[in-house]
Amino acid sequence: MKQSSALAPYRFSLGFTLIEVMAALVIVSLGMLAVIQAVSQTAGNSAYLREKSVAHWIALNRVTEMRLAAQAPPTGESSGEVEMAGERWRWSAQVVATQVASMRRIDVSVARASDTKPGIDEANHLAVITGFYGEKIAKPGTVVADFAAAPATPSGGQPNNPAPPASPDKAPPPADSDGTRP
Repeated sequence: MKQSSALAPYRFSLGFTLIEVMAALVIVSLGMLAVIQAVSQTAGNSAYLREKSVAHWIALNRVTEMRLAAQAPPTGESSGEVEMAGERWRWSAQVVATQVASMRRIDVSVARASDTKPGIDEANHLAVITGFYGEKIAKPGTVVADFAAAPATPSGGQPNNPAPPASPDKAPPPADSDGTRP
């Protein structure tokens, strides 16, 4: 039986071949794989940055506690654990004397407690902070600076250009008859 000549031009263009469908699926799957990998990497980076931020806060808190103590921190090493953001963290502090007798250098390193053994392995540090403790200006808890406000002008603002203090070699200029100076 003979096929109709009217259907002959459409014989090969009725749909996609199996090879074309398979090639399209490979291209789409590679694109989806790249998208999934990018999302996964972004989530991993976000978790890592969160851990680094928390570790940084812990180190800063520890340095601040040591600086605000009533007495200078003793030289040497100390360590401990703290809980923050739902996790246990291990910190290690090393206090060393500096060339300035009244100052000490404080190095604090922080890692997750689950990743470390006592003494903190350097490869697992998420944050390392350096601070200084000094006694030269004043003991902790004392006020050195007086932050009193400057006198207000009649208009309520601060004086624009107060007169410079008189030098000890020169006497102030004489006052006018109304009591003002030129």
